[in-house]
Amino acid sequence: QLQLVESGGGLVQPGGSLRLSCAASGFTLNLYAIGWFRQVPGKEREGLSCISRSGGSTNYADSVKGRFIISRDNAKNTVYLQMNSLKPDDTAVYYCAAYQTGNLYVLPTCEIGGVNSWGKGTLVTVSS
Repeated sequence: QLQLVESGGGLVQPGGSLRLSCAASGFTLNLYAIGWFRQVPGKEREGLSCISRSGGSTNYADSVKGRFIISRDNAKNTVYLQMNSLKPDDTAVYYCAAYQTGNLYVLPTCEIGGVNSWGKGTLVTVSS
């Protein structure tokens, strides 16, 4: 069964950068499109970005477009989220999620309801 483990979270100052990693075990990650989400207490989980199985197609929420970059290295069974120009409002627990899809190149809907597997999350705190 697929397991996802996020890492790379921590404390960073506003304007700084972090790179989150999502590593897969128990299954081959290239069989799944991957999404990144975040959640703060009392609020709904927010979709941030998705990447196709091939890595050739991506999308971003307006709140992070131009600042965050999603990428994947299927040889390493890992997906990354490079976060730049971080703001205090980016403070949240960040989760990666896997979507089972037969299409190498086309993104799924990247909605929460379609997730096949979740990681346990990594905390990102943006504060001076």
